Order: sequence, then structure tokens, then C-alpha cells
Amino acid sequence: MDELTLVPRLVAAFAIGTALGLERERRGKPAGLRTHVLVAVASALLMSLSELMRAGLPDAAGDPVRMAQGVLAGIGFIGAGTILRQEEHITGITTAGTIWMAASLGLVAGAGFYILAVAGTVLSVLAIVALGWLDRWLNL
Repeated sequence: MDELTLVPRLVAAFAIGTALGLERERRGKPAGLRTHVLVAVASALLMSLSELMRAGLPDAAGDPVRMAQGVLAGIGFIGAGTILRQEEHITGITTAGTIWMAASLGLVAGAGFYILAVAGTVLSVLAIVALGWLDRWLNL
């Protein structure tokens, strides 16, 4: 396994982050296109790095499972920063969820599971667009 074979994983993560971030950007959320792209690509990069370390440096501790755990724990702090409470009104929970999803899907793409990454992205975009519309319609 060499570094060039892992570049498509980063490109897939870029597309994933773009798909999630465009909707957040369109709605004027603080974590928009660039944030989601960076989170997805960084997650894919770290997952790919752990595989490279495991394959190329047998004495190194390149463990994809531990890398994924570390990424998702760290992303929780970024997501928490997007949640705001103003009296009885809480905002930013969906954005926090999309950041966490961008990281998760970036890890999936970084591990090379493209079909799973595409399926997760499609379902995520449906959740934030179509279910958002349904939620607004039900709360007439």
C-alpha cells in the first residue's frame, strides 16, 4: 500500500463533506461547507494514515480502530461548540450531528469502504433536507 492509492479516499471524503456542508451553509449555520469538508477529509486522512502505519511500519502502533475512536471522541468537542442555549431555546444540535456524521463518513471513506460512505452520505442528506421539511410541515 502506497500513499497514492489512498488519495481517492481523501477525494471521496471531500465529496462527503461537501454534500453535508452545502446544506448547512445554505441555511447560514456557523459550521458550514468548509468545516464539514475539513472534518471529513481530516478523518479520512487519519484513518488512511493508521493503515499506512500498520502496513509500512510494523513496529508502530497504527491501529484503525483506535484512530477512529480518537477522531470521534475529539469531534464531540467541536460538535458541542456548535450547540447554544438561549433561555428555553436550543440551537445547533443538527449541525453538531452533521459534524459528527462528516467525521464518521470520513473515517469510512478513509478505510476504503466507498459504497458504505456513499450510502451514509445519501441517507444523511435525506435526513437533514427531507426530514427537515417534514419536521417543519408537522409543526404547523
